[in-house]
Amino acid sequence: MSAVIPSPPLERMTPRAWGMLFVLCGAIFLEGINVAMLNVALPAIRTDLGLSTGELQWVMSAYVLGYGGFMLLGGRAADLFGRRRMFLSWLAVFLVVSAVGGMAAEGWMLIAARFVAGVAAAVMTPAGLSIITTSFEEGRQRNQALLVYSGTAAGGFSLGLVLGGLLAEVDWRWVLFAPALLALVILVAAVPMIPKADQRRPQGQRVDLAGAVTVTGAIMLLVVGVERATHVGPGMTAATIAAGLALFAAFIVIERRSPHPLVRLGIFRSGPLLRANLAGLLFSAGFFGFQFVAVLYLQELRGWTSLETSLAMLAIGADAVLAPTLTPRLVNRFGNAKVILYGLLLAALSYALFLPVGMDWTYAAMFPTMIILGVAFALAYGPLTIVATDGIDESEQGLAGGLLYTSFQFGAALGLAATTAVIVTSQDLADSYRSALVVPLVAAGLAAAVSAFGLRKGSTR
Repeated sequence: MSAVIPSPPLERMTPRAWGMLFVLCGAIFLEGINVAMLNVALPAIRTDLGLSTGELQWVMSAYVLGYGGFMLLGGRAADLFGRRRMFLSWLAVFLVVSAVGGMAAEGWMLIAARFVAGVAAAVMTPAGLSIITTSFEEGRQRNQALLVYSGTAAGGFSLGLVLGGLLAEVDWRWVLFAPALLALVILVAAVPMIPKADQRRPQGQRVDLAGAVTVTGAIMLLVVGVERATHVGPGMTAATIAAGLALFAAFIVIERRSPHPLVRLGIFRSGPLLRANLAGLLFSAGFFGFQFVAVLYLQELRGWTSLETSLAMLAIGADAVLAPTLTPRLVNRFGNAKVILYGLLLAALSYALFLPVGMDWTYAAMFPTMIILGVAFALAYGPLTIVATDGIDESEQGLAGGLLYTSFQFGAALGLAATTAVIVTSQDLADSYRSALVVPLVAAGLAAAVSAFGLRKGSTR
């Protein structure tokens, strides 16, 4: 094991730098509450719009598909056309489509609005992340900024659980109107706070539309194949998944031949980046799959209200406090690889503790899972972000951020699809929920196994 060399004292950030960081944190906070509030409101949406379980899953999956499918294009567009410009313009789009979703009268209208909101977030989020990674010097200062950033995302999720419960008790539509209002506030603050950096477009560079179309189609076909597995024959499922894999293969061929690829394939020669993306995909699959199952269990099987469900899951929000406080100390002491591995092992433990869940469970029996999962998120999420962007050239920081968030969202879509597929196979709800909980447990275990290779390489920092 390599020794951990003490780092030089952390250079203090200027008030201007903190102001810019807070604005960008506001955007990732917005993304966090947007997902969490809608998650808690799903039963109310089902009742009002008359959605089946499969259709209800697509209210969430449409967002993560748009998010994950267009993230690579969004990250590369930030590198080519200006990070500030992409951030501000697509934040405005996010504002508009969130308001439109709140006015949806039919399920398909809400699903379509969520998809477009996901596309907007797919450009806005990597642009914001790359502004941070190019504005703060690589090392302890950038790590501090990224851990504050990830902690804010976690805070958005935990606060979103409570706000979602409160707003859903009034009307689920406010779960979409509230993010639109917050987006307006962030947009007004971002215009003066984010400087106009001298970011020049590389000469002759253009967006690889063929690559963007094939990778987006591949992601969507794979998720559809998993989600529809219980509704169609095995032949159709196999054909859908095979088509998705074929598009992935076409994407690789296009990227190899393109003079201006969406993804420079050589970037995957970085072992830490590759491990961070794969572990992030699996971690996200488990996390979102668990959230979906837990909300349905508490509200539809136990009859808890939206607010009661929100408060029950609030302990997961411990990561909002731990990520910017405890996690930096652990990273400096043990290195990113160990901290990530410990976080993933804790996630697997939290899911395992929830496996015996039954109708007679008290909240005291559920609490260990919630609090341990919050600690796990704090240990894994921020360090994964650091590892996925460290050592990447400034001209490809948007791409690196896009890759990571693509992995997160693709994993979320697969986790939601897989847990839904398990739930609909059983007539007994309690048994179906217990069976579905195996999905996040296996995903977290695989993520830990992937991350363990980082220790074998001796990458403690």
